[in-house]
Amino acid sequence: MDVRVANVRKEFDTFAALHDVSLDIRSGELIALLGPSGSGKTTLLRLIAGLEQPTAGKIFFGEEDASERSIRERNVGFVFQHYALFKHMTVADNVGFGLKVRPGATRPSAGEIRRRASKLLDLVQLSGLEKRYPAQLSGGQRQRVALARAMAIEPKVLLLDEPFGALDAQVRRELRRWLREIHDATGHTTVFVTHDQEEALELADRVVVMSQGKIEQVGTADDVYDTPNSPFVYGFIGESSSLQVKVEDGQLWIADRPIGLSAQGVPAGKATLFFRPHDVDLLEECAGCIAGTVAASRRVAGTRRVELEVGGQRQRVEIELPVDHPAAQKSRVAFRPRLWKVFPGASE
Repeated sequence: MDVRVANVRKEFDTFAALHDVSLDIRSGELIALLGPSGSGKTTLLRLIAGLEQPTAGKIFFGEEDASERSIRERNVGFVFQHYALFKHMTVADNVGFGLKVRPGATRPSAGEIRRRASKLLDLVQLSGLEKRYPAQLSGGQRQRVALARAMAIEPKVLLLDEPFGALDAQVRRELRRWLREIHDATGHTTVFVTHDQEEALELADRVVVMSQGKIEQVGTADDVYDTPNSPFVYGFIGESSSLQVKVEDGQLWIADRPIGLSAQGVPAGKATLFFRPHDVDLLEECAGCIAGTVAASRRVAGTRRVELEVGGQRQRVEIELPVDHPAAQKSRVAFRPRLWKVFPGASE
C-alpha cells in the first residue's frame, strides 16, 4: 500500500507541530522517521494512523483520501514502545484480539483466529508460548507478541512508535535484525519512529530526517550519512566536527591563513566546515592545513579522540587518532579532512 502525505500541517492550540510536510512512501517499503524530541516524527506517525487529524493537507492510502477515516477504517497495525498487551489475556488471545473484535460479517471463525495466531507466533519465533501471560515473558518477547498482534489483522500499513525504546541495548540489536527479516518475509509497508540513528540507518530502506516540524532530508542510509544536505543533518547523523571558516578567493580560511580546501561555488564570507572526526589525514605542520593544540585526549574503544584548539579564535574541534598516537596534552597536531562539506553562514 502506497502512502502519500500531502502538504500536511498540524497545530495543537497555537503550536504548530508540523509545517507543510509532504512525503511519499512506496508500497512494501520500510521507512524510518528519525529526529530529536520535538521534531514532529511521532505526530506524523499518529496522523498516518488516524490517531490525529491534520489541521491542513491530506493523507492518501493508495489513491484514496484517508484524512477523515478512523484508524479501523484505515486498517493499520500499530506497535507502541510499551507493548500495550492485555495482562489478563494469554499470548494467543492477545495476538487474536484484533480479529475477535471485528464486526460479525468480517470476523473469522474461532478456529481460523487460532490458526492465524499460531502461524504468526511461529513467524515471530514464539511457538510454544501461546498459553503464557505477558508477565511471564521478557521485554523482547512481549514486543514480538505486540508485533504479531499488529500483523494479525493483515494491515495495509504497519506503524511502530519507538518499538525498542524500552529494551536494553543488546536486546534492541537482536530485535532490529529480526524486524528486518520479518519485514522482508511479509512485505508490509512499514513506518517506524526512532531517535536512534544507528537503528534507523541499519533497518530502513529510506530515512526521513526531521527537525522542528519539518523534513530536512529523505534518502537511503548512504545518502543521509555521506551527502547530508544541511548543517542539521550533518550534525545529527553520525559523529561530526565543525569549524567556523571564511570563504575567500574560492578557498577556505581560518583566521588569516588558507587551509588547503577548495570552496568553489560557495559564496564569499562566513561559512561552516563540517567533517567526520575519523575521516582525516594526519600531516606534518604545514601552511596549507588545519593545525591545533591538544586540549583534551581520551581513549574511545580502539582509537584516541582528541580535542584541538584551532586558530586564533580558540575554536575546539574533535578528531580521531590511532590509539598509539603520541598526542599528549598541549602538543600540536596538523590534519586535513578527506571528505567535508561547507555550508554558507556561521553555525548557531
